[in-house]
Amino acid sequence: MKFISRVLLPILLLAYIGYETWLKLHHLSLCSATGCRLAGELLRFPSIYLNYMGMAAVGAILLFGLLSLFRPAFEKLYFIALYAAIAFESIMIGYQIFANPEPCLFCLGVYGGLLLIALASRPRWFLYTLPAIFALFFALGDLAIPKNQALVQGDGLYLIASDHCPHCRKVKEYFKEHKVNYRLLSVNDPSVRHLAKALGISEIPILIRREGVRTLILYGDRPIIDTFEAEAKARTEKASGSSKVPEEPNPSLSQAPWTAPEPSGCALDAVIQNPEGGCQDTGAGVPLR
Repeated sequence: MKFISRVLLPILLLAYIGYETWLKLHHLSLCSATGCRLAGELLRFPSIYLNYMGMAAVGAILLFGLLSLFRPAFEKLYFIALYAAIAFESIMIGYQIFANPEPCLFCLGVYGGLLLIALASRPRWFLYTLPAIFALFFALGDLAIPKNQALVQGDGLYLIASDHCPHCRKVKEYFKEHKVNYRLLSVNDPSVRHLAKALGISEIPILIRREGVRTLILYGDRPIIDTFEAEAKARTEKASGSSKVPEEPNPSLSQAPWTAPEPSGCALDAVIQNPEGGCQDTGAGVPLR
């Protein structure tokens, strides 16, 4: 049994990773699922290097496992290498599960191979390890990990808002009254909060308008509503053939003519920390280009 768990199974796993590595070098893959492609996007380096790391780790497991058959002193090194690889892969798989719409099937295959080796090597030790693995997955599930997927897809309006923000409700009511179609992005979604923070905006509502190759952004209820009012007025004047020159330039999504005499948005952090009543008014939002 020791030969199977410490030599045969690691050889099969090493061959599995090695074959996938060879395929990647030739722009092919055993895994064609979406999760496999997205898993590579989560890495800080090209995914092929992760394959090299996997081959090195399994190679160490194989080496120490083979030596442990002749010298028991290497048994500790074998289990250290094996459970270190399981811990590493548990984090990788756990993060993929919570960040990607689906995990990488190839990574699941590697993870399953490592768990099988551990189970065949010492079933009792493997059972002791299961609570730690479950705790790791539970901890990752508690974190607000943004999804590895696009929130703004295609042309249109996207409104980042909260149900408990009065400024957000004001914009929603205006859109409903004027029959403006938009897609709601709730700040309850970690991915939406991550998007807002990545834009450097700390208040809601935030309006994103996608128009072809242009993406324009406004935040604060008054800037958003004032922009749509100005655009509606401009369309009316154009339809009536009016040639009157406005005294001031019409506000647009690419300009920032507003001042902030009154609050125009809720602080994003306050809404997240106290959804039921955490709207801390901020100054008027200004548009970003």
